[in-house]
Amino acid sequence: MEKTALVLGGTCTCTLVYLSELPEPRTQHLWSKRTHSTIGQMGTGKSLNLSRLGFKTTLQAYIGDDENGRKIRDFFTAEKINFDYDIDPAGTENHINLMDDHGGRISITTNNVTFEPAINLNKMEGLIKAHDYIVLNIYNYCRRLIPLIKMYKKDIWCDLGDYEPGNQYFSDFAEAADYITLSGSNLKDYRGVMRGLMDKGKKLVVCTHGSQGATALTPDGHFIEIPIIDEYELVDSNGAGDSFFAGLLYACARGYAVDKMLKVASVVAGLCITDAELACKNLSPSLVELEYKKHYGDE
Repeated sequence: MEKTALVLGGTCTCTLVYLSELPEPRTQHLWSKRTHSTIGQMGTGKSLNLSRLGFKTTLQAYIGDDENGRKIRDFFTAEKINFDYDIDPAGTENHINLMDDHGGRISITTNNVTFEPAINLNKMEGLIKAHDYIVLNIYNYCRRLIPLIKMYKKDIWCDLGDYEPGNQYFSDFAEAADYITLSGSNLKDYRGVMRGLMDKGKKLVVCTHGSQGATALTPDGHFIEIPIIDEYELVDSNGAGDSFFAGLLYACARGYAVDKMLKVASVVAGLCITDAELACKNLSPSLVELEYKKHYGDE
C-alpha cells in the first residue's frame, strides 16, 4: 500500500547566483559564473524527494496571488505533487541565494511571508488525519498545528535547521517532534545538544555536519557517525539537507536500522548535489537501491 506524506510549510521562488567564493563584507562588484531561477525552500525540497521516493505527497504552504505564486502552482502540477495552498496577502516568498564552489551559501529573503497568517484549522485537521507521515517545518504558523497532529497520535518529523538551544522560536518544535534533524554548524557541543533533545523522549535525533557527514543518537544512548560519500560530484549543494531528511524518513518507513537509515539518507543527499535542483531528477527507490549497493555493498 502506498505511503502518504504531508509536508507542512515552506515554498518560494528562488534565484541562485553561483560564485567561485562567497563575497567579503565590503562594497564591490561581482561577476557570477551563472544564475538559475527555480522553486525553493524546505517544504519544496522535502516534497520533491519524498514524492520521487514513492510517497503520495501533499505540500501545504502559503503563496501570494501573484506571478510567483502561479509559477509555484504550475511547478507542483508538473511534479504531480498535491499542492494545498493558502493565499498570503504579503505575497509569495522569494529568495536570492549566493552559492560558492565549496557548497557554501548566503540566502537573502527579498519577500517574506506573513508571520501569523490566518489558518483554516478544519482543513488542516483533514490533511493531518489523511496522511501517514507528518513533516512539520519551522514556519511560525506551523506551531499552531501541533495540537492537531498530537490529537491524531501522528509522529512529527521535524528539521530544526540551524537550531539554537535557548532560542524560544525553536522551543515548540523541539518539544513536539518525535524525529529530529538539525544542523551542527552553530553548535559548540552538538552531542550535548542531541542528548538534551533525546532526554525529552525523542525516537531519533540526527545532527548533520555538511561535508563532514552526520551523527545519529538513538534512544538507547548510542551515537552513530557516518561520513559523506565523496564520489558524488558537487554541482549544487542547495537542498542537500532536505534530501538527507527525506532519505531518512524513507528508510525509516521501510523498517531499516538506524545505521542503514543514515547510509540511505547519505545516498539521497549525495544524488541531490549532482543536480541543480532540490532533488535529483532521476531519484527513485530503484536508483537508491542501486547506489546503496555500489557504495555500501549488500548489507
